[in-house]
Amino acid sequence: MKIIHTTDAPEAIGPYSQGIIAANLVFTSGQIAIDPSTNRFLDEDIKAQTERVLKNISAILESAGTSMKNVVLCNVYLKNLDDFAAFNDVYEKFFPENPPARVTVEVKNLPKDALVEISAVAER
Repeated sequence: MKIIHTTDAPEAIGPYSQGIIAANLVFTSGQIAIDPSTNRFLDEDIKAQTERVLKNISAILESAGTSMKNVVLCNVYLKNLDDFAAFNDVYEKFFPENPPARVTVEVKNLPKDALVEISAVAER
């Protein structure tokens, strides 16, 4: 097992790692819309937050030697399922071919009152 750390994604805001490499898989921690260059939360609409979250995940995966093309599963937590269509508009741009399996659920609250949080599992 190897811990992933990159300055191209936000620092963990609790007792966890940005990601873990185990065997031939990479597991990312849940990401919210924090800009790693400023370490500030992007308090904007669902589309802007989704794009920032997926860029953070991409940076973690690249640091681990893989990419979004190798994602096999995403867990998506939306504060409001009414944002589902707008979320998908951005999400599909990051997975234009062979999208991964996905779980999407509505949750009552997320850290920093985020609209979306996503974690991913990818092959190396």
